[in-house]
Amino acid sequence: MKRNLKELIGKMTLAEKAGLCSGLDFWHTKPVPRLGIPSVMVSDGPSGLRKQDMAGDHLGVNDSIKAVCFPSGCLTACSFDTELMRGMGEILGDECQAEDVSVILGPAINIKRSPLCGRNFEYLSEDPLLAGKLSAAYVKGVQSKNVGTSVKHFAANSQEFRRMSCSSNIDERTLREIYLPAFEETVKEGKPDTIMASYNKVNGTFAVESKFLLTDLLRKEWGFDGFVVSDWGAVNDRVTGLKAGLDLEMPFSGGDTDKQIVQAVKSGKLSESVLDKAVERILRIVFKFTDSRMPGNFDKKAHQAEAAKIAQESMVLLKNESNILPLKKKDVADILFVGAFAKTPRYEGGGSSHINAWKVNSFLDAAKEAGLSVKHLAGYDLKENKAKDKALLEEAVKAAKKAKIVVIFAGLPDSYESEGYDREHMKMPQNQDALIEEIAKVQKNVVVVLHNGSPVEMPWACKVKAILESYLAGGGVGIAQFNLLFGEANPCGKLAETFPLKLEDNPSYLNFPGNGKDVNYAEGIFVGYRYYDKKDMQVLFPFGHGLSYTKFEYSDLKLSAKKITDAETLEVSLKVKNIGRREGKEIVQIYVAPKSPYREMRAQKELKAFAKVSLKAGETKTVKITLAKRAFAMWSTALNDWFVPSGEYEILAAASSRDVRLCKSVSVASTQKIPLKVEPNTVLEELLEDETAHEFAKPIFAAALKGMSDDSERGESSKAAVSDEMLLGMMKSMPLRSLRSFSPMSDADIAKIIEDINKKLS
Repeated sequence: MKRNLKELIGKMTLAEKAGLCSGLDFWHTKPVPRLGIPSVMVSDGPSGLRKQDMAGDHLGVNDSIKAVCFPSGCLTACSFDTELMRGMGEILGDECQAEDVSVILGPAINIKRSPLCGRNFEYLSEDPLLAGKLSAAYVKGVQSKNVGTSVKHFAANSQEFRRMSCSSNIDERTLREIYLPAFEETVKEGKPDTIMASYNKVNGTFAVESKFLLTDLLRKEWGFDGFVVSDWGAVNDRVTGLKAGLDLEMPFSGGDTDKQIVQAVKSGKLSESVLDKAVERILRIVFKFTDSRMPGNFDKKAHQAEAAKIAQESMVLLKNESNILPLKKKDVADILFVGAFAKTPRYEGGGSSHINAWKVNSFLDAAKEAGLSVKHLAGYDLKENKAKDKALLEEAVKAAKKAKIVVIFAGLPDSYESEGYDREHMKMPQNQDALIEEIAKVQKNVVVVLHNGSPVEMPWACKVKAILESYLAGGGVGIAQFNLLFGEANPCGKLAETFPLKLEDNPSYLNFPGNGKDVNYAEGIFVGYRYYDKKDMQVLFPFGHGLSYTKFEYSDLKLSAKKITDAETLEVSLKVKNIGRREGKEIVQIYVAPKSPYREMRAQKELKAFAKVSLKAGETKTVKITLAKRAFAMWSTALNDWFVPSGEYEILAAASSRDVRLCKSVSVASTQKIPLKVEPNTVLEELLEDETAHEFAKPIFAAALKGMSDDSERGESSKAAVSDEMLLGMMKSMPLRSLRSFSPMSDADIAKIIEDINKKLS
C-alpha cells in the first residue's frame, strides 16, 4: 500500500505529532486512531525475543515470553561468518512476525575497549571491520522478514560505569577509525530501520543531542533514512534532541516531553518542519511493518536446533596439546566430567538481553540424549561456599586420580558480568581456579570448557592440555559442547577479541572507566590487537586465534598489481588446502600493514577482510578478496576525509593476528594531498617534506644552518659539544619565526616568505 505520509501528517494536530515522538509505554509507539495510525511493538534482542506482554521494564526484571535463546554476540562474532549471522537474523525476523513485534533491538556493536565492560558479552568485537560486517549481515537477515532492527548503542558506549551521564572523550581520528566504522558499515550495507542513540556523552555532548552524530554523520554522510530512537531513559533535553535528529523517545515520558515539544513549536524555538520530518520517519517504519505483514514462524524446537548449530559453528578451540580432543565415546567410562556448569550452564548475559529460555540443553543432557552414561561431579559451588567447596574439591581430586581424562566445566557466574556494572577484574572465581590447579597436579590430561562473556585470566593455562571457549552459547550450549568435544563436529570459531595475560596489559587499563564524569580514550586507535601487536607484547590468546581437528595450508598468494593508486582496487587471491584427515572450516584473515614511514602513528597491521572456507580432507579452494581505498586509509583531520599515505603496504594472509602465513607487497600512490598552510610556527622540516614548498625551504634552511654552524668564533670545547647531527635536528624542528634569531632574516623577510609560499600552495 502506497501512503502519502505528508498528507497524513498535515491532518495531525500539533499535540498528536509531538505525542508520536515518545512511547505509549515501555514497548509500544503511540497510535492515532482517528487517522488510522496504529501502535506497534518493539522488543529487546538481539540474541532472542524478550517480548514482555504485561508489565514492561528495560532490565529484565519482569518475565518475558518463553523464547529460544540464541548465542550472545561474544560467541557469534567468533564465527566470522556473515551467512550464519544473516541466517540467525532471518529466524529472529520470523519469530518477531509471529509475535507481532515490529522492531527487535539490536545488534549491539560497541567496540570492546576493555575486557572489564559489563556488557561485552553482548558486543561483537574489538575490531570495527569484523563487527560491521557481521552486524550488517544480521540486519539484512532480520529485515528480510519485514521486521526492523535498532542498531545500538550509537556511539562510544564501551562501559557501564556512569553510562547515562559520563562523557566519552575521543579524538576525531580514533572516533572515525575505531568507534564509528561498525555503525557506518551497518548503515551503508545493512540499511537498518532504526538506530539507537546511546546514554553517554561524546566529547561533552549527549549522544541523543549530537547533531554531528545524528544528522551530519548518520544521515547526510552515511545516508541513513530510518528513525533514531533513544536508549530507554536517555533523553536529557527533548527539544534539543529533536533538533539534533532524535526522532523517538523511549519509553513513555508521562506527557511532559510531548508538552515541551508543543510549547517549543508555539514559541518559535522549534520549527514545526523539524517535528514533521521526525514524525514522517517514524510513520514510514510503522507502516512498513503493518502494511506488509508476513506469516511468522516460531517453531521453538526447530529454532533451538538452529541455535545449537550456530553455537557449534562459533565456539573456539583455544588449545589442544597432544590432540587430546576429540574425546572417544568408547573411552567415556574412563573420563571424569567435573563442574556445576556441565549440569546448569551459564548460557546468556544479564539485563535487557536476558531471554526467558524455552529450553536449555546442558552438556549432561546432550550426553544422555546420545546414550552415554558419564561420571559427573560438581567440583565447586556456584555461590562460592568455602565449606562446601572444600568437600567438593576433595571429592573431585580423588576421582580425578583414577580417570584417564578429566573435563572441567568452568567460567563466570551471572554475578560477575552484567548490564549495569563493569567487572572489577578478569579473574574467575577462586574456587574454580583452585579446582583446575589441584586436578592438574594429579592428572596430566585435563580439558577445560569455559562459560564466560569476556576474557578471563587463566593462571592454569599451561597446566592443562585443551581449552574450549564456549562463551555464552544460548539454550543449545550443551549440544554444541558435546558435538565438539566428541568430534561429531569440527571446531571452526576464532577469537573476535584478544585474551591478554592479565588485566594490567590492556591498553585502556590506566583510563578505564574514568572518574564518572569523563573517560578519556587516551590509547587512541590502539585498541585490542592493534595495541598488543604494536608493542610486541605476549598475549594469552591472540585476536583471530582458533584451532581445528584438521590442518590447513596456505599458498600461492597473488596480487592483481604491484602498484596502484588509492582510487583503484587490489584483487587478492590465495589457495587454502585441508591437509588433514577430516572435513573442516578455516577462517582466512587478510591484514594490511603499512611499511613506509609516516609522521602519524599507525597500527602495525589491521584486519581488512576475512573469508570462511569449508574444505573436505585433501581439498583445495581459492579465496578471492577485493581491497579498496579504505583498506589502506587513515582518517585525516586536515582533509576531513579518508587519506592513504603513499608508500609500501604488505598484504598479509593469516590464520590469526599472530599467525601470518603469506605476505606480498604493493605500492600505493595517493591521489590526494594534505594541504599545507604555512604560518610563523610552521617548522622547516614541514616545508622540506612538501613537494611545492620544498624549493622555498632549501635556501632558508641553508641560510639558517650557516648562521648556526659558523664556528669561527667558537672554541674547541664548543665545537665538540655542537655536532652536525645536533644542528641538523635543531634546524628541522625550528619554526619560521625563529629564523630572525639564527639568520640575517627580519620579521618582514619572514612574513614575505610565508606569503610567497602560501600563494604558491594555493
